Amino acid sequence: MKESLMDILCDPLDKSDLELEVTDRDGDEIITGRLVGTVTGEEYPIEDGIPNLLPPDMRDDE
Repeated sequence: MKESLMDILCDPLDKSDLELEVTDRDGDEIITGRLVGTVTGEEYPIEDGIPNLLPPDMRDDE
């Protein structure tokens, strides 16, 4: 995921902003980390460069 994507992403639950927490980065590509809703506090994982923005009750957590 490119950090510039943050300009258009929002929390799917309430459309508020998301904060980015990076765990692993390769150049300008974010490989792992999480997005956190600034209002809801909900966490959305970033795995293999792909953000999972499904609401918590719709995720298949393994």
